[in-house]
Amino acid sequence: MTQSSSSPPAHLILVGLPGSGKTSVGRGVARRTGRDFLDFDEEIERRSGLSIAQLFERHGEAHFRKLELALTAELAGRDGMILAPGGGWIMVPGALELLRPPACVVYLRTTPAVAYRRMGAGHRSRPLLSAPDPLHELSSLLVAREQSYLSADFVLDVELIGLQDVITMVTRFLPSRRAP
Repeated sequence: MTQSSSSPPAHLILVGLPGSGKTSVGRGVARRTGRDFLDFDEEIERRSGLSIAQLFERHGEAHFRKLELALTAELAGRDGMILAPGGGWIMVPGALELLRPPACVVYLRTTPAVAYRRMGAGHRSRPLLSAPDPLHELSSLLVAREQSYLSADFVLDVELIGLQDVITMVTRFLPSRRAP
């Protein structure tokens, strides 16, 4: 695909399980490249004035997914951001298609056990992991989502790689320009 130097840069979208490092990697890539970074959960919390857990409790998962889709549609009109949507965003019908192409999608692949360990006590603030066995819930989420995650442009196994190395690798995948 030929890319025009006058066209604006395309988004880079990080996908993967909760705890895979989307936010940490996204912030690092944004710092290195000077691009804007957006964590969907943080933005939805900011706009709604509610935590993700409160949104789920008061309005349900379907409402939250509608907020994700609306944010995605809004971002389709912007260029060149590093995006870290929630782990289930890729399953929202039509969300990925709003940004891709030209956006580049990178799957930060990790096992549920490593993702769970990385989250530590933070798993308690995640509504889909509030069950008695959060590790089992993460495993179930991976089974349901992995085919969608694997549709990414790049798959990066991040379990045994330090954060700075992951940031360096992801930076190499960064799309420079939108297709004309």
